[in-house]
Amino acid sequence: MMELEKIQSDIENIWKNKDKLSDCGLKKVAKITIKKVIELLERGKIRVAKKLSSGEWVVHTWIKQAILLHFLIEESRIIGNNNWWFDKINNKFDGWNEERFRRLKIRAAPGCFVRQSVHIGTNVVLMPSFINVGAYIGSGTMIDTWSTIGSCAQVGKNCHISGGVGIGGVLEPIQTSPVIIEDNCFIGARSEVAEGVIIREGSVLGMGVFIGASTKIIDRETSKVLYGEVPPYSVVVPGSISSKNNISTYCAAIVKKVDEKTRSKTSINDILRD
Repeated sequence: MMELEKIQSDIENIWKNKDKLSDCGLKKVAKITIKKVIELLERGKIRVAKKLSSGEWVVHTWIKQAILLHFLIEESRIIGNNNWWFDKINNKFDGWNEERFRRLKIRAAPGCFVRQSVHIGTNVVLMPSFINVGAYIGSGTMIDTWSTIGSCAQVGKNCHISGGVGIGGVLEPIQTSPVIIEDNCFIGARSEVAEGVIIREGSVLGMGVFIGASTKIIDRETSKVLYGEVPPYSVVVPGSISSKNNISTYCAAIVKKVDEKTRSKTSINDILRD
C-alpha cells in the first residue's frame, strides 16, 4: 500500500474509533498520523478538493476527517506571543523566519491570520485577512484587506480576492463540497460566495455579488438560469428579476464574457508580487 493510501486508511480507522481517543496510547498514535496530513496540506501535496481532467471537482472526505480530528485531539491554549487568542490551532507562520518567507515569496502584511493546515502558494500577497483551516491559496493570488477564506475553500492561481470578500467554508456535513474559485478569477469587493459554489476559470464578479447554492445565476444574453456554478470567463454583476405581485428578487447576472477591457481593469499587478 502506498504511503498516502496508508495515511488515508489510518485516518478513516481513527475516525471510526474517535470515541476511543480518550485512551492516551491511541491518542498519541493518532496524533502522529493527523500531523502528517496537516503537513501535507500545508505543503500543497494534498487538497481537500481536487479537479479531475473532466473538470469535475471531487472532495476527499478523509482529509476533512483529519482536520476535524485535529480539533478533537488538541487542547485549547494561548496562541502566539500575546494573550489575545485562546484556541486549538496554531498560526501557520509560527516559527517562520525571514529566509522562509523570502524563499516562498510570500508577503504577509500585519493583521493577516492564517491557521495551521492552510496551503499558501508562492508569490501570494496576504493583506489583513483571515484564512481558515484546510484552505488552499494558489500561487500569485492576492487576498485583500478584511477578506475571509473559509474552512477548506479552494482558491486558484493568479486570483484577486478583493477587500471585504467572504469565501464560504465547510467542514460539516463531512461530504459537502467547499467553495471553489478556479484560476485567474477576480472577486469584487464585498462579494460573498458560499455553499459550495464553483466560480470557473477566468471569471470576474463585480462588487457586491452574492452567490449561494440557491441563487439564480441568469445569463442575460440567453436567459438561461444556472445554480451553483459560474461558467468560465463570465462577468457577473448583482441583478434582480420580477416575481409574483411585482416584487423583485435578487439574482446574479452574467452580462458578458471577459474581454480585454475587463481584463485591463482586473489584471494582476506584478509589482506587488516581487
